[in-house]
Order: sequence, then C-alpha cells, then structure tokens
Amino acid sequence: MADALLTIKLYYDYKSPFAYLAMHPAYALMESHRVRLHYIPHELDVRGAFGGDLEDRPEREWRKVRYLYLDARRYANARGLIIRGPQKIFDSKLALMSGLWADRHGLFRPYSDRVFERFFKRELDIENPHALAAVMKETGLDADAFQRYAAHDGPRELSAAFATGARDGVFGVPTFIVDGEPFWGNDRVEWIVKKLDAMGLRR
Repeated sequence: MADALLTIKLYYDYKSPFAYLAMHPAYALMESHRVRLHYIPHELDVRGAFGGDLEDRPEREWRKVRYLYLDARRYANARGLIIRGPQKIFDSKLALMSGLWADRHGLFRPYSDRVFERFFKRELDIENPHALAAVMKETGLDADAFQRYAAHDGPRELSAAFATGARDGVFGVPTFIVDGEPFWGNDRVEWIVKKLDAMGLRR
C-alpha cells in the first residue's frame, strides 16, 4: 500500500555526472524495497567547489576535476553509458524547474532520463528553453504551459526546493536522505540497500 512506503529524498542536478549515474540504481530501489523517491533539485555549485570560472581555475582544481570525470567515465563505461565533460559551466536553474514540472505531471523519469543522457553526450543545452521544450514535447509534457510556469510559479518552487536542501544539510549531489540519514554519491546506493534491509523494507 502507498502509505506503507518509505519516502527517500533524492537531490539531483542535471549537470552532475554522478547524479546521472545514481538515477537508475535509485529507480531500482523502488522495485527491490517498499520505498518511493521524492526528487528534489539542488544546484551544484561548480564554481565554489572547483576554483571559480574555467579561465580562473588553478591547476590543482583542474586535476581534481579531471580525476572526477575519469571516475565518472569508469562507472559509465561499466554500464554502457556515455559521459563527456561539459565545455562550460552551465546554469541549470531552468532545467531544474523543468524537472519540477515533469515531476508534477508524473513524467519525471522519462523526461530526466533524456535530459541527463543528451546533456552528457553534449547533445542538449540545458540553458536553452527551446531545446528543453523539444524534450518535453517528446516526453508528452506541455512545453507552452511550462513556459508560463517558469515565468511565475517555477522560480518560487525552485527556491523552496533549495531551502529544503539547506535544511537537510545537502552540500552536493546526488544526496539521498533515508529516514533522516544522508548518503552522498552514486556509490552509496549499496549502503542504502543495507539500511533498507535492516529496516525490514525488502519486497
């Protein structure tokens, strides 16, 4: 029954390769355990985390970024996914509003799967409203209604989501909150499984 499901908060950003890698293992939790996912956008602060704009980034920070993408590609290659590093620092706020919109209409997964995949193949500009609208139409979402949402309720709802993340102590994505306990990183899903098993939530 729906009221017997534990809600897991999943904080994501479309420009995070590790959030992309976390999505399908997260979906699988709903099949293996009595849980549901609550998708919450959280903008990854790339400049703050990795030394400012690309032209200002010190070599030490570049080493960190190159290594993180090396790790991301290792995970991706094992699953037949493609992850190419973005060639600029993207503002993902509009895309994150589109994630809220898709979730509101019960289409978060098919929409987000396309956004993540195409962004990391460098086939989708997540700052471009026309590009996002094309993905929405393909997924069955009303892109014109989304434009109105993005101009009115969207920014307020996105700010509320960011505030929720701040209250939960989220500092990066993907972050899962399971029964009040945070798990950060795509490689923490196996720990979540152990926690859910200990809680007797295996289907």
